Amino acid sequence: MRDKNKRRALIVGISGQDGAYLAKLLLEKGYEVWGTSRDAQISQFSNLKMLGILERVRVLSMSTTDFRSTLQTIVHVEPDEIYNLSGQSSVGLSFDQPVETTESISTGVLNLLECIRFINPKIRFYNAGSGEIFGDTMSERATETTTYKPRSPYAVAKAAATWEVAVYRESYGLFACSGILFNHESPLRPARYVTKKIVAAACRIAKGSNEKLSLGNIEISRDWGWAPEYVDAMWRMMAQDQADDFVIATGRTYSLRDFVAHTFARLNLDWQKFVFLDQNLIRPLEIIISAANPKKAQDKLGWVAKNDMFDVVEIMIKEECSTLIHHKY
Repeated sequence: MRDKNKRRALIVGISGQDGAYLAKLLLEKGYEVWGTSRDAQISQFSNLKMLGILERVRVLSMSTTDFRSTLQTIVHVEPDEIYNLSGQSSVGLSFDQPVETTESISTGVLNLLECIRFINPKIRFYNAGSGEIFGDTMSERATETTTYKPRSPYAVAKAAATWEVAVYRESYGLFACSGILFNHESPLRPARYVTKKIVAAACRIAKGSNEKLSLGNIEISRDWGWAPEYVDAMWRMMAQDQADDFVIATGRTYSLRDFVAHTFARLNLDWQKFVFLDQNLIRPLEIIISAANPKKAQDKLGWVAKNDMFDVVEIMIKEECSTLIHHKY
């Protein structure tokens, strides 16, 4: 039987980095938490296990690209809030899988919005946007009103989904918002993400591995934050009186070269001895500078990032190296 004193949240894509941290946060705030993955029966939910919360979350299977699956899930769960964190999440992979990327992101969001509109317009909806939609910001720090200039199939899909949310909010009065999140990292990142790849390789080398680290363009600059802080911004957005979109970022931008150099330096290593550039890892189109201005989030949500790139490196190194204590190279 449902506890009427608890808000019920449905996290679509709960098995990912953000889904796991958000589930933990909502449980701490007294929510009843449900989560979906494409096939919950075979998913390992390793991130939920790492955070020690798997037994406190109800998980089920759902595909946002299947309207019937989405409809049935929302009818069954009867959520007060839906957080959509699903979809193909790799910018690089989107060049190889543009159709899958587009469908899982923009079609998925459209299905969720349509279901909410028909089932219960009072459901609050959060959509995971991306700072990738702005493309190269150059000397400008992107705000919520900056023109979209996506430079990858992933960014195009995220831009479309963000516009879908705005259209449904304005046309049908739904409480629907997008968090335009810039890069945010943690130890829960999959191995293919460049930040995880760098930290993991550096820790292995520090432990005695003879490997080399291959990277693409290290002159790109990004705004890197700490993922657990970013899910708090998601929750704050959903707690507002009126739905709106917010840029979520630290406001500080560093190059990938900086990230690499600092990571290796913290382990007393000279990165130039272990890193080589691989032209095959350079994307067809690349954002050179991605910078953000999160002032609106600070003013209206009371949210300010406490950790920047240097802090993220410290935390990720500590976690990664602790997992290698018993490894010998």
